[in-house]
Amino acid sequence: MATNLVVRNVDEEVALALKQRAAANGRSAEAEHREILKAVLQRPRRRSVADVLASMPDVGEDADFNLRNG
Repeated sequence: MATNLVVRNVDEEVALALKQRAAANGRSAEAEHREILKAVLQRPRRRSVADVLASMPDVGEDADFNLRNG
């Protein structure tokens, strides 16, 4: 179900940038606004560094990663 959304007090520079981006993409400012919201809010959630590190397999020994002099 579609919902109407009203955004108030948008800086003129932001509104102009939206209109320019919309024109470059061959869309109305309203359609461009929908695309921006969809792209930002429906993309997959970024994983944290801790999640990435925790997902790495255990390989090698800690000594394999020691800094060697010379």
